[in-house]
Amino acid sequence: MALPWSNASKSSWLNFCLRRQVPRVVFAPHQMSRRIATGIDIGTYQVKLVVVEEVADKREGRTLRVLGTGLAESKGLRHGYIVNKEEVATSIREAKRQAESIARVPIRAGFLAVGGISLDEARASGSVIISRADQEITTLDLEKAAKVAREAAAPGFLNRHVLHSIPLEYRVDRTKVLGDPVGMKGVRLEVDYLFITCLAQHEEALAEAVEDADIEIIDQMASPLAGSYVLLEGDQKMKGCVLANIGAETISIVIYDEGIPVSVKVFPMGSSQITDDIALGLRISLDEAERVKLKRLSGQMYPRKKVDDMIENRLLTMFTLIDKHLKSLARRSPLPAGIIISGGGAGVGSVTDVAKGSLKLPARLAEFRLSTDTKIRDATWAVAYGLALWGLTGDTRAPKKSLSAHFGKFFRQFLP
Repeated sequence: MALPWSNASKSSWLNFCLRRQVPRVVFAPHQMSRRIATGIDIGTYQVKLVVVEEVADKREGRTLRVLGTGLAESKGLRHGYIVNKEEVATSIREAKRQAESIARVPIRAGFLAVGGISLDEARASGSVIISRADQEITTLDLEKAAKVAREAAAPGFLNRHVLHSIPLEYRVDRTKVLGDPVGMKGVRLEVDYLFITCLAQHEEALAEAVEDADIEIIDQMASPLAGSYVLLEGDQKMKGCVLANIGAETISIVIYDEGIPVSVKVFPMGSSQITDDIALGLRISLDEAERVKLKRLSGQMYPRKKVDDMIENRLLTMFTLIDKHLKSLARRSPLPAGIIISGGGAGVGSVTDVAKGSLKLPARLAEFRLSTDTKIRDATWAVAYGLALWGLTGDTRAPKKSLSAHFGKFFRQFLP
């Protein structure tokens, strides 16, 4: 089977990767009128649910409509880890109640974002001899090379689940292939893989909390990828860019090049550290420091220059972490599309100026494509919304338990 992209259409690679790799379910005629998916984003400070419907319009074709959203304060989490499952489940139930009330549809299943500092990445290569006598490469050769790469990376998977397996580069007889290697001829096929993983215990605890809120998980996706699905444009991904989400306690980044996510990383630092710095520097309460950070208190009460310096110093520390990671990848090319900043900490201080100076890259704030939709307030909803859109690339109903056990988490494989 040929891949869905070629040398001339490489930008469609990721969209294919995001399709669910299970047999499609045929909808009955009465079901075709409504296709609905729910995205679930459990952050350290907030739980967000977004319910999206795909609408068939004779004039405009396929359109998407946000039916409802739910927002609740997160309780029982630290750096994305669950420390109290019952409190997390209660927060999810509250967000679910709000979303159901607005959308006027029951939420029985959804797509879950997996984030937090448990996210990590591993890299490995797989090499195989072409199996056919005529030396033509087939999908079977791709599968064998992927298996070899996974086995090579396996020692690093102890106590971890592989969320996504992403092929970064193919080589046929040591020559890089720009596109689909299926159908080409050669002696040896090599493939470089990126594996995105998370702690098994963390993933299982998240899943249990969601299921305790009476929501069946259809599948899971790394939060940075879910956000990039709606916050980045195709040309940004092709030319090369970094999407950085500054959350309350973590900074998560995904790096794209030639339309492919080449790195995903999470750092244990976030905008709450800025609040801590201000509280310590001015000797005030955390609540008051938060208001100072957001410029909700008069500048006459506190020296603005001192506050701005504290904010800038912490932001500089954050972007230094990102810069160090970029250098560790030993990239051969720059990232012309620069860094795009999102998350609750994106509007703090002169964040884009600090990013430009630290990374020597263009920098701007992320723009959410649904700015006119009253149910979506800002780009902090991007992860939940991206998950729902991802769910609508296939059947949105949860599979039966037997199917789920057989196919595993079918979003996990970013098949080439």
